[in-house]
Amino acid sequence: MVAKSSRPDRKRNDRRQREPSEFEEVTLSVDRVTRVVKGGRRMRFRAIVVAGNKKGKVGLGTGKAAEVQAAVQKAAKAARRNMIRIPLLDGTIPHAIDLKFKSAKIRILPARPGTGVIAGGALRVVFDAAGIKNVLSKRYGTRNKLVNAQAVMMALKQLRGRPEHFKEEAKPTVTDADAAALETERGNAGVKEISRSQIDKEGNLTA
Repeated sequence: MVAKSSRPDRKRNDRRQREPSEFEEVTLSVDRVTRVVKGGRRMRFRAIVVAGNKKGKVGLGTGKAAEVQAAVQKAAKAARRNMIRIPLLDGTIPHAIDLKFKSAKIRILPARPGTGVIAGGALRVVFDAAGIKNVLSKRYGTRNKLVNAQAVMMALKQLRGRPEHFKEEAKPTVTDADAAALETERGNAGVKEISRSQIDKEGNLTA
């Protein structure tokens, strides 16, 4: 009788469970491209993928392969490597920007809450992935999805904002007046502990 090995089955039991990624991936387009080589024409697929966490991070990537699935996987990895962080102000961009890239010309304007994403094609996909909820945009020139996606990514890179615009979640802070009041209270009645429940959303101490 042969004793069974104590090694775990790597194919079944030893696989690590992958945690779900915070980034959502959207395939913008899959096109067939041709390259002329010495032996003839070589047919491949080119995929364009946009990835983002809808909290100010977005990336664009392209990949080529003989199969569609392999091209999409390459593009998704490239999108995650090329992530950029953009400033968000109440769900919109902090200022307007005009940009011309190759044959594409785009204009992006901030919008009031409730306006929505006024954009189409590649611009809308990138805005949704970045978490921009209110924005106005206009596209001129080419309808090429890759060129338009590259143009809007370059435009988002040029956005400038204050440090608080890059924070995903605002944390309550104690103002100088509150700190002075605490020092006075500590001097009169000793050290007093406070909890987060005693601080409102604006960072002020509650009664």
